[in-house]
Amino acid sequence: MMRTLSNYTPGTRFARPHAPRSSAKLRGGRGYDRGMEIWFNPRCSKCRLAKDFLDEAGAEYTIRRYLEEPPTAAEIREVLGRLELEPWEIVRTGEAVAKELGVSRWGKTPADREQWIAAMAGHPALIQRPIITADDGRAVVGRDERSLKGIVG
Repeated sequence: MMRTLSNYTPGTRFARPHAPRSSAKLRGGRGYDRGMEIWFNPRCSKCRLAKDFLDEAGAEYTIRRYLEEPPTAAEIREVLGRLELEPWEIVRTGEAVAKELGVSRWGKTPADREQWIAAMAGHPALIQRPIITADDGRAVVGRDERSLKGIVG
């Protein structure tokens, strides 16, 4: 049976069709030639679920533990372009650091973009997860079955 988000039970173990992936950083301007990558936090249930989904789909990918290997501002800009989202749309405003920085009071205009990007680069816990990028230029915030199916299909 194919496990989906709707029938997933936390703690259930599934066979892994692939060996663990080594971490690889994306670099701005490099094109989309490195395969699929997931910005991953092992403590996040949505990240673990997305990884399981990719494994079951037989997807080739690398894991980037983005809290340990924070993306640069340039990488965040690239991913935002691929997601077709603004930085404030992928900031985790409930995080303690978001409250400390006062992001709820920040503007949401093109002139404010760099402030948001710099905050995510300096505090990667602010970045919504998991972000999955594909070698064809697509990217998703993989928090639901629809987006996960879209990135592997």
